[in-house]
Amino acid sequence: MNTLDTIAVASAVGSVLPLLTAVVQQPFWSARAKRVVAVVVALLAGVVTVASTSGTDQFTHGLPTLGTILAVLAASQTAHDLVWKPSKITTKIESVTSPKQGTTA
Repeated sequence: MNTLDTIAVASAVGSVLPLLTAVVQQPFWSARAKRVVAVVVALLAGVVTVASTSGTDQFTHGLPTLGTILAVLAASQTAHDLVWKPSKITTKIESVTSPKQGTTA
């Protein structure tokens, strides 16, 4: 896959990533904790995107690999700020997937 196709896939992955991250995040976490989790998940998703679209040999090429990982991160943060956060969908997902008070795991 060429670099432009890989970046397009990375952007698509990043745009839906906030929905998946919201499953893990809890409503009572601080904004900083949520941000750290979102960034770590985006970086991991970027690594997986590189490996799945270009194979593990791509990791020997630093700049395209870094570009793909950063594209996932940028798309993730942008989609969260412009689409998912204003629509409050991620907040609803966090509420539904968090344990209720009075229940034990």
